[in-house]
Parts: sequence; C-alpha cells; structure tokens
Amino acid sequence: MRAIKYSARYLAGLAGSCFAVCVNSTRSHGVRVQECQPRAAHILRKSYVLLVTVSMNPPPQSVPFLDRRMQRNLFLLASCQAVGQAANTMMFTATALAVLSFSPLRDLATLPMTLQHIGVMIWVFPASLLMQRVGRRYGFQTGSLFGILGATVCGYGLYVSSFYLMCLAGLILGYAVANLQMYRFAAVELVPPAYRAKAISWVTAGGVAAGIIGPALARWTHDIWVPMYIGTYVAMVAVHIVVFTIMAFIRFPSMRTEPAVDQASTITLPPPRPLWQIAMQPRFIAAVVAAMVSYGTMSFLMSASPLAIVGCGLPHTEAHWVISLHVLGMFVPSFFTGNLITRFGVVRVMAWGSAVLLGGVVVGLMGMSEWHFRIALCLNGVGWNFLFIGATTLVTTCYRPNERGKAQALNDFLVFGTTGTASLLAGFLQERVGWFPLNWFSLVLISFSVLSIAWLWYRPEMEPEPA
Repeated sequence: MRAIKYSARYLAGLAGSCFAVCVNSTRSHGVRVQECQPRAAHILRKSYVLLVTVSMNPPPQSVPFLDRRMQRNLFLLASCQAVGQAANTMMFTATALAVLSFSPLRDLATLPMTLQHIGVMIWVFPASLLMQRVGRRYGFQTGSLFGILGATVCGYGLYVSSFYLMCLAGLILGYAVANLQMYRFAAVELVPPAYRAKAISWVTAGGVAAGIIGPALARWTHDIWVPMYIGTYVAMVAVHIVVFTIMAFIRFPSMRTEPAVDQASTITLPPPRPLWQIAMQPRFIAAVVAAMVSYGTMSFLMSASPLAIVGCGLPHTEAHWVISLHVLGMFVPSFFTGNLITRFGVVRVMAWGSAVLLGGVVVGLMGMSEWHFRIALCLNGVGWNFLFIGATTLVTTCYRPNERGKAQALNDFLVFGTTGTASLLAGFLQERVGWFPLNWFSLVLISFSVLSIAWLWYRPEMEPEPA
C-alpha cells in the first residue's frame, strides 16, 4: 500500500512536469508543441527509473504515534513518580535533623538514610523478581505498602527517641525506593522503542512536582506536633497511600518471559543469557559506572548539605529551600533531556552531566553562604539528571526483553550500593573534616564518570544510534 501511495504521487508529479516543460518551452522560446516530445520522453525515462526505485524501496516508516492509552499510562506513572519522590525528598530533608534532635551521635545522623540505600540494594532483586512473577502494578503497590510501613516505623522511632527504630525504618523504606527507581524501566515498556529516552525523561520529570511537594510538606509539617518532624512522617504515610491508589489505574504490559519461538515468523528467539555475560558487556559496564557516579555524588553532597547548612549557623528552613532547589535541578531538565539524547546522542549528554556536576563542586568550594549552597546543590541536581538519564538509556540497550528483570536489578544493586556508601560517608566526613574536604572528595567520584564517558567516546561502536 505504501508503494502504491508513493507511486501515485510520482505519477501525478510526472504529468505536471511534462505539461510544465511543454508550456514553458512554447512560451519562452516560441517552440512548437511537437518539439516538446523529446524533452518529455527524457523526463519519462528518468521518472520511470525513480518510480520503480520508490516502489521497490519505499521511504522508511515514520516514528510510531503514542495513542491515548500510552499517553494516559505515562502521565499516571509520572504522577506516581512525583508523589513517591516527594516522600523520598521528605525523608532526606527531615531525617538527619530529626536524629540530631534526640541523639548525641551527630556523625551517624545520616545512618537511617544510608540504611535506606542499603535497603534498596538488598530489596532490588526480590522486588524485580516479584514483578516478573505478578506484574508491574502489583509489584509497585507492594512497594507503596512498604512505604506506608516504613514511614510509620520512622515516625514512631522519633516519637520514642529510638535511633535503632529509625534505622530499621530506613531498611523498610528501601523496598519502596527500590520500586520507585524501577519506574524509569517500566516507562520504557509502555511506549515503542523510538520513545525509549523520551519516556524515561518524561517519567523522571515527575520529580519536578516532588521538588515542590516534598520540601513544602516538610516546611509545613515539621513543627506542627512535638517532637519536631513527626508530622512530616505522618504526611509521608499519606503520600504513599496516594501512590498506591494511582497505581491501580495504570495498565502495564505482561512481564512474563516471551516464548522461545515467534509464531508469526517461525524464528527461534535466543534464550536468556547468564547474568555475568550481560554484566561483562563494555557498554553495560560504562553505563553502570556513570550511573553509580551520578547517584553517588548526588547522595554524597545532598545528605551532608542539611548538616553543613545548620552547622555554619544558617536556619533549618534554609536546608528546606536548598533541598527544594536541588530536587528541582534534578528533575526540571527531564522535560528536554530525552530530546537532547535523541538529537545529540547519549554519550554527549552524559559528558555534559559530568561537566555540570564538576561545576557544582567548584561553586561549593567557593564559600558557605546560602547562595553558595543553593547554586551548588542546584547544579548538582542538573548534572545528576543528564548523567543518570543518559546512563539509564544506555543500560536499556544492553539486555533482551526476557533478561530485563535481572539486568535492571543488577544495575540498581550496584548503583544503590554506591549510594548507600556515599550517604554513610557524608555524615561521617561532614562532622569530622567539614564541607570543603567533602567537595574535594567528590572530584574523585566524578573522575570515574569522566573515564567511563571517555571510553564510550573513543569506542563509538559501544554507543547505540539515537532513537
């Protein structure tokens, strides 16, 4: 049908061209109509060759259109990202300061957040396997139930001044965050392959609302009840209930492993590869290293920033504003990061992310005023966005559909193992050596990102073509 369509267009153009040649020749040069025949015959011969070529090789199909169902599912998933990430932002904003309100262990104030990252590392494989068995929707709703339980335990731990209960809550909340991080992989499954980078970017953009909702709720609720910040954890419970409700309206494709034989084409599909074989791909290694650096550096500086802000004499509310700007920096670029990847390539966008992360560290080393913190943490968020979305897009090209569960789980296991270590070191180093050495150490992390991107840059066969 496409060949017939294009053939008809060329036939119409051919007729018009022949007529135009004859008319122009008679008008411009006073030539009789009969003299137009050789020129028309020449055009006929060239057009015939072109017509056959187009009929046998029609132009490539355009990019598939996202129908209403796909758009609706993406919007709802982005809404879950916005609300769920808001709860995570509240955890980062409130927990270290809440621990300081009753515990003398100042250098361990970030331990509950560290255990949350370790919880992600522990829970990511069980969560992924559960989704492979029962589907994305029920898996994500199970994550919301863990979020409700974790926020409840954290609030109760603060109420009874139990540091150990707050650490336990961090481990429980790790399951909820592990599910939250899988939204970006679920987004890829809701759209055609050409929209891979854009879908990841669009769903991640839901964090823009999280950058407003989370810190705003922390500001409004941190002192409404005693002890301080217990109202924040009550609000977190409500937020996870909202995520549980929205998730019920999203229709995800089946997570079951595809059959070994494609009945339509009778082509045998390859069986799933061992996990070590997937992990040893150079492209997978480079993508995971970049993701580890982006999340590790972001967590390293974000976890320590509230302690540094309060420690240098600024009010608690300034920490809320800084975290708000940081989260906005993380997610506002998502509105165009997917388009940048499609246009310029994933490696170039990842290189920009490393450069912006470096710029944030430089600003952090220039001073400790409120604007130094605001600009440094905002740039830190933007750099994370470019580097992490680029790395995620690259990871999705390294596995087959029947390998996605274990490949995605391994990626997040490694990423959040690094993030948990960075979060633990953040509080310790902030209390022992201060904010400036913390930023100098961040340069070491960013150097690994630069090396992995340089590896991709000088081996272009490792980078997939832009979608």
